Amino acid sequence: MNRPFGGAYELTQILLAALVFAALPLTSADGGHVEVDLALHLFPLPVQRAMARIAGLVSAVALAYFAWRLVRIGLTQAAEHTRSASLALPMAPLAFLAAASCAGSACAASRRASCCTPSTAGRPRAWSAS
Repeated sequence: MNRPFGGAYELTQILLAALVFAALPLTSADGGHVEVDLALHLFPLPVQRAMARIAGLVSAVALAYFAWRLVRIGLTQAAEHTRSASLALPMAPLAFLAAASCAGSACAASRRASCCTPSTAGRPRAWSAS
């Protein structure tokens, strides 16, 4: 009686992955990711702005690639009927959720790259405190 039901650990892993991917677009749109800018203040404002835009574009391209790969993985998992080990849950929906999340985050990153100013640390102008 004093033991968890079968598959509890697996269900926790799947739900944690879903939670992380569900929060990714919100975090990307809000600019809540960790940014290291130890020497950014040493550059003139136009260079800071260019660096923020380049970083946003690189992030957008990387996230778009992840979304594409996750769609391909999801399609493979759907075709092969891949299921989890203990609970036999289909894995393709999680891959598609992750793909949609990465696609949304790529859109947010490209949007942020198009409107960044260095004084707002990468936040869109509408959210600037100045």
